[in-house]
Amino acid sequence: MIRPDDTFDGTFPYAPQFCDAPGFSMHYVDEGPRDGEPVLCLHGEPTWGYLFRHLIAALRGTYRVIAPDHMGFGKSATPSDRSYWLQDHVDNLERFVLSLDLRDITLVMHDFGGPVGMGLAARHPGRISRIVSINGPTPFGQADLGERLTANARQSPWFQWILKAESQGRLEGVLGELEFNILSTLKLNGFENHAVINDVWLRAYGSRFGRFDDCAGAIGWAKGFAIGAHRFETPDEAALRAVAAMPALAIWGMADRTLNASHFLPLFNETFPQAAVHRLVGAGHYSLEDAPESIAAHVALFLEQT
Repeated sequence: MIRPDDTFDGTFPYAPQFCDAPGFSMHYVDEGPRDGEPVLCLHGEPTWGYLFRHLIAALRGTYRVIAPDHMGFGKSATPSDRSYWLQDHVDNLERFVLSLDLRDITLVMHDFGGPVGMGLAARHPGRISRIVSINGPTPFGQADLGERLTANARQSPWFQWILKAESQGRLEGVLGELEFNILSTLKLNGFENHAVINDVWLRAYGSRFGRFDDCAGAIGWAKGFAIGAHRFETPDEAALRAVAAMPALAIWGMADRTLNASHFLPLFNETFPQAAVHRLVGAGHYSLEDAPESIAAHVALFLEQT
């Protein structure tokens, strides 16, 4: 289990903060000036705020950068009496944002942080000012969402494994050993920069999952896909209009084997047809590990220009 004060040899030197509003101890980092525009960074599977460590460092001089860990991930608690479906994570994020009374939020979303963040935008469009997708889907009531998810699953080794493992009754057993399996899981999903791999990096991502009971978040996200338990938030017409008018940016590692650009960039373009899209050749699903400097530069320029 990750210690709340663990900085992983100084690679994550951010003071831990905790919020109980979601009904469990939700860890987050809150860096930069308190009166700065909030940049809310939302991670996915099976990562945590550590994924954003370089982006936090790049932006915190000007912006208030907030990176929460979803329930069952990072330094957040893993309650045993909760379910871990998409809608639960949206509920948790909503309570977190309302508790901190965050407004004029720039959402920065990776992996399933995309559906969670867009769920928040559907419920509270007045609190959001910009959208940034970094290899993160942006479902927002698009009619072809189901078709795109199905088509992507046919190509994605990760989603193919999830469906196979669930059908064979192995999913909980394998993901319940995620401390041991963390490198193979991250590699299956896709990162290209092997130079980042060292004992500290592996401990940062793997030590969260030291016991089976600590793996409920990672298991829940995968199992929810396999059994169709996740529910995407449906925006009303007012939310659709408000969010579609916001400045938006997509940054996509084109070597992503989990979320194929051919399926998910059109999903983004449908909602934000005028938005810029930066395609990162040679960067994978965990593009924030593969190209942190490039991503930080794109995000900083986008924030400055909008």
